[in-house]
Amino acid sequence: MRTATCSCGQLSIKCSGEPTLVAQCHCLACQRRTGSTYGIGAFFPRAGVNVSGAEKTFTRQSDSGYPIVFHFCPECGSNVYWEPRRKPEVVAVAAGAFADPTFPGPTKEVFIEHRHHWLQC
Repeated sequence: MRTATCSCGQLSIKCSGEPTLVAQCHCLACQRRTGSTYGIGAFFPRAGVNVSGAEKTFTRQSDSGYPIVFHFCPECGSNVYWEPRRKPEVVAVAAGAFADPTFPGPTKEVFIEHRHHWLQC
């Protein structure tokens, strides 16, 4: 069981098993969402996740045309997890929200055309 939390600890998501995919995304929307040069999402089967705590949501259209629902803490503002409607069977969790240096690294990299030239990926 792995647990990811927001910065203040109020919103958490428990995920059983290992992620089915860990992806590093360089799209401009992820750059804005994270405040970094990329986002890393760990995808888990929906049946194996349990969320607790208050949350707010924000929905936007993805580059693929499907909506993505982002869940964040109303207290500290951390984006903890999201639901890609294109793949309703999974929940994506911000890898950094696990705060675990042993967490598996990305096995897929997307939107590399937006990757910052100085990144050594």
